[in-house]
Amino acid sequence: MSENNTSQTNNWFETWFDSPYYHILYKDRDDTEAQLFMDNLTHYLNLPEEARILDLACGKGRHAIYLNQLGYDVTGVDLSENSIAEALKSGNDRLHFKVHDMRVPTDEKYDAVFNLFTSFGYFENEEDNFKTLMAIKESLTEYGFAVIDFMNANYVIDNLVPEETKTVDGIDFHIKRYVKDGHIFKEINFEDKGQKFHFTEKVRALKLEDFEAMMEKADIYLLDIFGDYKLRKFFKNDSERLIMIFK
Repeated sequence: MSENNTSQTNNWFETWFDSPYYHILYKDRDDTEAQLFMDNLTHYLNLPEEARILDLACGKGRHAIYLNQLGYDVTGVDLSENSIAEALKSGNDRLHFKVHDMRVPTDEKYDAVFNLFTSFGYFENEEDNFKTLMAIKESLTEYGFAVIDFMNANYVIDNLVPEETKTVDGIDFHIKRYVKDGHIFKEINFEDKGQKFHFTEKVRALKLEDFEAMMEKADIYLLDIFGDYKLRKFFKNDSERLIMIFK
């Protein structure tokens, strides 16, 4: 099957996240910022040195690898086989990676479950988002904490860049963004080696009140909310992130 379009049978993220072009477009993501966030988060949670952490939807494992360097026993899981294959190159006896669907609870329990960088709200069915939340809850130890690092939908929608072109590795990625049916869409068009490609990212524009309603239904206790990677206070219209700590 040609890779240049999402087939009707797959969810968009199954093809796009497994595409080499996904990693090309986003390869310049800020590792320093990500590491600062992990430093702040593990310090705030006061995780013991031997803590076991689950990185849910870990991609190629950049957060998981750094958490392991901090001394934690880390398991990274992701639906993308290509991403996990890449992450496994960094694995060791305290850094594990496997292909796993985030809607399903893990076999083991963890002291912390991290779902980072807006890796939530992909599913067409609202029930699947709730299943993911329940799976996170069921993957925690009795004293464990979970963290969802999501975009602040209010801020993102207010600051949406409708069209731009990003050139990475000689490829011009033409990007369009818009809001429709409660989702934020990103259409990505480009050409490479004489072939045209089209991918769509689609994330439900979940707001704090949506998460609060889901968490109440799941009997989850929301402990704290932050608005950025320095763990500063959350402001509904001004914060770039919506970071929720719960158990």
